[in-house]
Amino acid sequence: MKLVFATNNLNKLAEVQKMLPDSIELLSLKDINCFDDIEETASTLDGNAKIKANYITEKFGYNCFADDTGLEVEVINGAPGVYSARYAGEPVNSENNMVKLLNALESQTNRKAQFRTSLCLNLNGEQFLFNGICKGDILDKKHGETGFGYDPIFQPKGFEESFATMSPDLKNKISHRGLAIQKLIAFLKDYK
Repeated sequence: MKLVFATNNLNKLAEVQKMLPDSIELLSLKDINCFDDIEETASTLDGNAKIKANYITEKFGYNCFADDTGLEVEVINGAPGVYSARYAGEPVNSENNMVKLLNALESQTNRKAQFRTSLCLNLNGEQFLFNGICKGDILDKKHGETGFGYDPIFQPKGFEESFATMSPDLKNKISHRGLAIQKLIAFLKDYK
């Protein structure tokens, strides 16, 4: 089965490719010659995932899935949420996003947060949604050099390390995106 993953984020692409079974050939936007900037204009993660998946299916005719992920911090009313990638403004910069968030939480003792991924699959004319949530805390400073986005400052519940210090295999097992992808894979295995 060929599936397009509607993302330009090469880190995400590599992460998801490792999780999929060999029976699924994952195509990137580059593989289908899509160099369009798909605007994420929805006010929810589900909405943005649908926009991206629908764009690829309608314009290029491929079965496709797309995701949108947000970091939701309890003490700041779920922010940055749907605006996580652009939290510190344009251009998108993970370092600036982390600095802004750490500054916002500087005097806070409640550091509870969760990563949430919404994944939309367009398959043979039908649409399906999958979600994954990983609860944890925002650390007071960066730990680790691997991963991307907010990984160096997010410590998943039940672990002593940040996402950025974990092995990719462990992160993929427990992360928000990993959980959503696991649901997608289970669904595809049973799909007729």
